[in-house]
Amino acid sequence: MRLLNDRIAAECKTTSAAFTFVEVLAALAIVSISLLGLLRLHLISIKMADSAQATSRAVLLARGKIAETLALGYPEIGVEAGVVEDDTLELRWRTEVSDFQLPELVEAGLTGLREISVDVAWNQGVGRKHLQMSTCVADGRLR
Repeated sequence: MRLLNDRIAAECKTTSAAFTFVEVLAALAIVSISLLGLLRLHLISIKMADSAQATSRAVLLARGKIAETLALGYPEIGVEAGVVEDDTLELRWRTEVSDFQLPELVEAGLTGLREISVDVAWNQGVGRKHLQMSTCVADGRLR
């Protein structure tokens, strides 16, 4: 009986705890599928970062054009337009200065308000993006 127990113990010791080929293939398949999902998320995050950067550049351009117009004091009515190329991004801007009249102000006899409106447009992906900012400025004589 002791001999039989020793033989069983020896057989148990010689069997190794190795992975089979099927187990390795299954593990590789799971890792491959997981990496494809992570790669897709990475591409989406790059696209979102590019979109945020383009929007930030458009906002800075619009704020700069408003600041340029305000630096002239009380602006003349008119339209200006142009293109700014930055790396691979082409931003088209249009600044319009127009009279701004509210019925309540006209009834009170207050005139001299001008609206400064800046439109910025750019191509991104398959679509066209658009941003608009505006502000009002009063004539220095308006009290």
